[in-house]
Amino acid sequence: MKSVYFDNAATTPMRDEVIETISEVMKSNFGNPSSSHSFGRSSKALVEKSRKTIASYLNVSAGEIIFTSGGTEADNLVLNSAVKDLGVTHVITTKIEHHAVLHTVEKLKNACNMALSFVDLNAKGELNFNHFVELLKSHKKTLVSLMHINNEIGNILDIKRVADLCKEHGAFFHTDAVQSIGHYNIDLQDIGVDFLAASAHKFHGPKGVGFAFVRKNSRLKPLIIGGEQERGLRAGTESIHNIVGMETAIIKAYDNLDEEVNYIKALKQYFIDELLKAIPEVNFNGWSSDTEKSTYTLVNICLPIPPKKAAMLLFQLDLKGIACSEGSACQSGSSKKSHVLTEILNEEGLQKPSIRFSFSKFNTKEEVDYVIGVLKTFS
Repeated sequence: MKSVYFDNAATTPMRDEVIETISEVMKSNFGNPSSSHSFGRSSKALVEKSRKTIASYLNVSAGEIIFTSGGTEADNLVLNSAVKDLGVTHVITTKIEHHAVLHTVEKLKNACNMALSFVDLNAKGELNFNHFVELLKSHKKTLVSLMHINNEIGNILDIKRVADLCKEHGAFFHTDAVQSIGHYNIDLQDIGVDFLAASAHKFHGPKGVGFAFVRKNSRLKPLIIGGEQERGLRAGTESIHNIVGMETAIIKAYDNLDEEVNYIKALKQYFIDELLKAIPEVNFNGWSSDTEKSTYTLVNICLPIPPKKAAMLLFQLDLKGIACSEGSACQSGSSKKSHVLTEILNEEGLQKPSIRFSFSKFNTKEEVDYVIGVLKTFS
């Protein structure tokens, strides 16, 4: 049976160089980075080298990179501390954020008597900037949390514009950049983001490691209490092999960025063109069919399929060896529809099956042809 992996927005396969790096570190650098002997110092040196490397790609200082277990922990660190320690009494976000943000701010609203505002969106999932500016005028200490690239429909947010507006109104700005780090150049000297979350497994690195960017002098306090690791912001012995694996992944991502972007963008466009030939009635959710307004890595389609066929569509695709998803992998197994699509689609659109296909450098046009051939049999 043919096997096609088109679910790279959920996680990406590790590069061979990353696997080799991790294996070598696990064999040769097992010392605790907090130990003062040579084994510990050797491990500590690797961690700090990785920190400097990652910081250099974002044009920030090494001390502003805090290693975490991934994007979810980074989001939680920022949001919890902003409300509990920085005196934030108002959070502005949207209803199509990742649940790492939405569930956290909802909990904080209930536990801390915090005001929570959602920015209006249009049918494409775009931010209403007029409404956003009105919300910024609340005269409360405010944190804005908006993702750079939506993980389900791929819309790209103009985070520089958001950052400038936040600065103008004295608000903190946090962005979940899990779908963009390793895929886009982000200069945090040019873009005034205060806090940012990233996860290695979204750019061909290992699972279980990521980082938070925390702008200096922000006065955040730790979410996880214990030792003084990570500048006192994240207790626990560092996962050295994963951190160095993430460093290798980000080096490879940015060293090959232009070539891989061009290849994947062309593959996405080929998928769109061939799909429209095969199923002209197909619709695209959000701006996912626009390679400028959405990320080059994914497309979210709404298929004109009868309800009986739609009910088992993902199962049938899996039987054909095709990996894709209805939405975020984090909500797999849930009977609920995608909260992103529920927010932007009308009732008719929600009755039809929507599927996210996401691509990487490891995919091919032959795989696209196979997938579209299978999809055509359902229409």
